[in-house]
Amino acid sequence: MSSPATMRPCPSSPPRLMRAALEAVEAGHAVFPLQPLSKKPVPKDWEATASRDPDQIRAWWEAMPYNVGIACGPSGLLVIDLDDAKGQRAPDRWSGAHHGRDVLAQRAAEDGELYPGDTYTVRTPSGQHLYFRAPVEPELRSRVGCWWRVDTRGAGGYVVAAGSITRPGRYRAVNQAAIAPLPEWLVTALTPPPPPDPVDLELPAGQASAYVAAAVDGETLAVATASTGQRHNTLLRAAARLGGLVGGGVLDQHTAETALYGAARGHIGQDGFTEREVTRTIQDGLAWGQARPRYISAEHTS
Repeated sequence: MSSPATMRPCPSSPPRLMRAALEAVEAGHAVFPLQPLSKKPVPKDWEATASRDPDQIRAWWEAMPYNVGIACGPSGLLVIDLDDAKGQRAPDRWSGAHHGRDVLAQRAAEDGELYPGDTYTVRTPSGQHLYFRAPVEPELRSRVGCWWRVDTRGAGGYVVAAGSITRPGRYRAVNQAAIAPLPEWLVTALTPPPPPDPVDLELPAGQASAYVAAAVDGETLAVATASTGQRHNTLLRAAARLGGLVGGGVLDQHTAETALYGAARGHIGQDGFTEREVTRTIQDGLAWGQARPRYISAEHTS
């Protein structure tokens, strides 16, 4: 047996957060540092900076005990973020729900599917993250407010990895199952609606400028593709902007109303969004915009 003087020292294990980052890389994820005790990325261009290089990971985490961020797009992930109600009462559409888990379970049942819980899962300070392999097509980007207390993190988004600690609490892996492919029913449910068909503006002679047409097209596209938690605000903002053009005399009010309603029509009946709310929101936004008219110069209407 070797004496203590001749024994080689055992290499020390990596610090805890470095180990968490290396484990994420071993799982195939592209990671980047977050500020200690925070969810804020250290690199501004975090998605392009995210790495799977163990040497780069060691260099980052030797400098400071950063939290660990996982870039979902480069990692091929779609993560469903389920949050606690935090004392809020669920809307009628999700009556009785107390957590995003309840909403997801109800949504699964409506499609005749099982709750998709058999996948790698991380408990967060406010709920849990369900990790899935994202489909190649369609590209699913991050969305806020898919359903009540349910968000997603996909292309363009990131999640805080297990092992990280923020001031509200820890991120812990509570289900070490292999990451499952995103179920087909969820691919369908989480795919944004297609852009609306082009609107036949039928603008009065002399006012059918490319500028106004582009403004209508841009606002209606934003309304048609708005996520659940952003529909009201997006519609109100679009109506206010087009209302300014109506007030400036370069857009007919009926045309603006028709275009906005056509864009919002696909949301009616979805997650409690009613026709009455659509109509009222359009009227309120147009009125606000007309009181603040936007006048288009001759160079835009020529």
